Amino acid sequence: MTTAPSTEPAEINVRPAERADLLEVYRIETESFTQPWPFNAFEQYLGNPGFFVAVGESVLGYIVADIVANQGIPLGHIKDIAVRERARGEGIGTLLLTRAINRLETEQIHTIKLEVRESNERAITLYHSHGFEHRRTIEEYYDDGEDALLLVRST
Repeated sequence: MTTAPSTEPAEINVRPAERADLLEVYRIETESFTQPWPFNAFEQYLGNPGFFVAVGESVLGYIVADIVANQGIPLGHIKDIAVRERARGEGIGTLLLTRAINRLETEQIHTIKLEVRESNERAITLYHSHGFEHRRTIEEYYDDGEDALLLVRST
């Protein structure tokens, strides 16, 4: 007896990033952004409780979030998030963002910010669906002169 191949996506596991993930994380970064972070930036966040990877058959995406001081009040900051191009649109960004938000909330962080390219409509839609709201536009934030939207989520 033969069975038809499954059409369901492989199970995705979101877990803390490990040193062995860094090369794949960096590859996703360079395929996703015209101004990628350098490899050593990811090394610096290794062990940070807000650095997660989404893993299926391989690393499919990652998120880097941490806590920064904002006038003496701790503020969550989503610093970087990307999903491998072939895996976009499958909910992996949502899984990663949800995990990072949950992690920050366990640290009693009630406000989270991020910056996003004004032209990145897909990401903006994702962030809005998680309660992020546009607070202001940062002119010429990126090296190529594009503006960034500062988005903030408060609980």
